Amino acid sequence: MREKLHVIRLGQRGEGMAEGARGPVFVPYALPGDTIIADVEGERGRLVEILEPSADRIAAFCPHYGICGGCAVQALAPGAYAEWKLGLVADALRHAKLEPRVGALVDAHGEGRRRATFHARTRAKEVRVGFMRARAHEVVDLDSCPILAPGMTGALDAAHALAEVLGGPLDISITATRTGLDIDIKGHGPLTAEETERLLAIAKKQDLARISNDRLCVIERRAPLLKMGEADVLPPPGAFLQATEAGEAALAEKVCEALAQAKHIADLFAGIGTFTLRLAKTARVHAIDNDVAALAALTKAAANTIGLKPVTSEVRDLFRRPLVREELARYDAVLFDPPRAGAQAQAQALAASDIPLIVAVSCNPQSFARDAALLAAAGYEIESVTPFDQFRHSPHVESVGILRRNPKKLRRPLLG
Repeated sequence: MREKLHVIRLGQRGEGMAEGARGPVFVPYALPGDTIIADVEGERGRLVEILEPSADRIAAFCPHYGICGGCAVQALAPGAYAEWKLGLVADALRHAKLEPRVGALVDAHGEGRRRATFHARTRAKEVRVGFMRARAHEVVDLDSCPILAPGMTGALDAAHALAEVLGGPLDISITATRTGLDIDIKGHGPLTAEETERLLAIAKKQDLARISNDRLCVIERRAPLLKMGEADVLPPPGAFLQATEAGEAALAEKVCEALAQAKHIADLFAGIGTFTLRLAKTARVHAIDNDVAALAALTKAAANTIGLKPVTSEVRDLFRRPLVREELARYDAVLFDPPRAGAQAQAQALAASDIPLIVAVSCNPQSFARDAALLAAAGYEIESVTPFDQFRHSPHVESVGILRRNPKKLRRPLLG
């Protein structure tokens, strides 16, 4: 059904929200203040025409915007955009009945995205490579993307070449490293000898550092190295990495500043050492993660870096077996940076501990607010929350929260 709508606000996914004839309607690429015509089906709308543009609407810089689903919000003026991003964090905290001081949004986009996952799909013998169309299973074929960092030059060419050899469906994750592009392919299954030979030819032609298939290295022409603090890290194939160099640097600066006085730190969900390898300049660090390969990379990097304090590591599933009060007692500070689901079990264990200082890093405002609420209920005070925008033009936002135990508030054990 076609309707005329006035857009009230942006939703959590960056879609314009309006009140339709039958209730709320969410319309991709519509902005607060727009008056639009949309095709409405249930709660979903498709933008047909902008009758009256919002005062905050600006020209999008990418010709694929409105078709490609890679960016949700490109046409919103910078001030309104920053207000929306900050609001995603503040609203999640308010929903959890928390009202800490939320700092200004930190622009952490820098030169752009240094990693991306491109999708390859074959249709009628035509291979398309790019990002998915908004709210669809169709790939928008791309030959360029303006939000990628200069180090990602050649990434789409390489992805197209790989897809021509292997077909689809594939997910091709590409990371720009100091020594070249690092590629991990998912969805193909085992490679034949002929396919491997053809991938080697592509690696030479495109000057790729490494190609892996489902996190197993197939071709390594050069070690794909990353710099973390003063350490050189060789990440395992498919390892998690902050999306932009500027984002990693900004988050790390905030974390290190907050933990500058700590002498013995537990880094939970440590990954390949994004924070561990920087914190170890001034403190002993115990890094914990359930990814064996990531911890091995962290440990090797620490051992090969001069001037670091002792770094130890432990393979452990913190979702099933969080550090408990007795184990936490040996540290004077804890950092945790979990996946999007957050760290509910570990937050409950921290709430029952006497750790004086906790720094929480999160990529999900909802799970961050939930975990922070558990700690606040047990006597921790949220000193500050800082939002970071390294996924510019998307609804994703990072947060760093600093929490201190108030000695005047009794620690209360939490159930459940």
